[in-house]
Amino acid sequence: MTDQDARLARFEQRRTQLDAMSDAQLKDRFWELSHEMMKPVVELARTHTSPSIERSILLRMGIDSVSSHGVVDRIHDKGLLGKGAGHVVLKVAHQLGVDVRAAAAAIAADDTVLDGLFASTPATATGKGA
Repeated sequence: MTDQDARLARFEQRRTQLDAMSDAQLKDRFWELSHEMMKPVVELARTHTSPSIERSILLRMGIDSVSSHGVVDRIHDKGLLGKGAGHVVLKVAHQLGVDVRAAAAAIAADDTVLDGLFASTPATATGKGA
């Protein structure tokens, strides 16, 4: 059997497995594979970030320099820097129903808005939440 024949056989086997799946199962499989693929990228970002990198991200999100320092300091103090400052600010913005600048101001004014922000929920436990 040639390499091409083996590759075609593997393709046919996967195609048959996918044909037997419902739309919901295909969607679940898609998210499972997407999260599996991103694990090394997320780990690299978590372990190779710094306050200066996170401040630069906030600057690109439209948060001024002075505010970005305070926000990153608060996020770092809460042990959430590995989540990404931009991600944290976006989650706070969604939680409070405000834009990113207002969310950054809320974090700078009161770090308790960060409490429980990444608490596990059924969606996050399956890897489908933020």
